[in-house]
Amino acid sequence: MTTPRTRIAIVDDHPMVAEGIQSILESYDDVEVIANLASGHEIIEQVGALNPDVILLDLNMPGIGGLSTAEIILERRPKTRILILSMHDSPEYITSALSHGAAGYVLKDVPTDEIKRAIDAVMAGQRYLCTGAQGSLAPYDSSDREQLTNREQTILLQLAQGKSNKEVGLALDISVRTVETHRKNIKRKLGISSTAGLTRYAMEHGVLQGTGVRL
Repeated sequence: MTTPRTRIAIVDDHPMVAEGIQSILESYDDVEVIANLASGHEIIEQVGALNPDVILLDLNMPGIGGLSTAEIILERRPKTRILILSMHDSPEYITSALSHGAAGYVLKDVPTDEIKRAIDAVMAGQRYLCTGAQGSLAPYDSSDREQLTNREQTILLQLAQGKSNKEVGLALDISVRTVETHRKNIKRKLGISSTAGLTRYAMEHGVLQGTGVRL
């Protein structure tokens, strides 16, 4: 009896990257690349018909970013494995991806066979972090896991002053989507579910007086 092949959808807005990954994966007999898409919108619209086992998902794409895409897909199809492929190795990116439900995180400069190992791992129900991601995350995990980053502290201050996501984005020269991601991470780390709660926390911990966040 033939073992079913793992159905892979690649979602990356850089054609050369996506085509390179597809070429690598097509050399394996136990995987099948069923789609090569360029945006979060496309995979969200087609995921039901495609029924992929694993989605290789870029983080930074126009329109709906990788984190929001992962969240939407997993709400609809919780058994789908999301494997993030990114050039970013900062702890903030990695932890954000994992907190949004990603099963793994692989940097785009890994050896070609590591992508296959990552697919096999998440298909086996394991979390997979490539060596570079593990090294980046290690000190963060061990000592500062629930500390707000400097950027998160800055955004908390802005939000506590009553600014909207758009106003914060303009003030800090970042996208509204990035502000929304930071807001989610701040709420998760502090265990706060509302904007009013964030404001109250900021007042109680001196953030509005510029003394910084103390967890």
